[in-house]
Amino acid sequence: MKKFLAEFKEFALKGNVMSMAVGVIIGGAFQAIVAALTSSFINPLIALVTGGTEVDENGNPIYVGGKFTINGVDFDYGAFLSAVINFLIMAIILFMLIKAMNKVMEMGKKKEEEKPAEPPKEEVLLTEIRDLLKEKK
Repeated sequence: MKKFLAEFKEFALKGNVMSMAVGVIIGGAFQAIVAALTSSFINPLIALVTGGTEVDENGNPIYVGGKFTINGVDFDYGAFLSAVINFLIMAIILFMLIKAMNKVMEMGKKKEEEKPAEPPKEEVLLTEIRDLLKEKK
């Protein structure tokens, strides 16, 4: 059981898992923003084009988007269009975030590669000996 707990601790505290957890939290928060954008702006536009506006019991407009009925069954294509647009917005923004993160990570790797590696001690000593011998001549 100790080995299992040690392996789980190592897995849970790896950078990738922590980064994924932060990404899920930020994604959830961002989803609320995109859902508000969709329901407040995009659904009314869809309803305007398709004529699918209804009124609730308080007289407030409900933007259905568009429906058609076949044999008493409602097909709400406005909600489907809204979900597709919501998905596309999320996908585009996540793509841009990942692309930016990859660029930042790439810049960090380039800086690491630019640093020259220190030569081994033997090479440093041999270089010093060579320079001293040149000075004596």
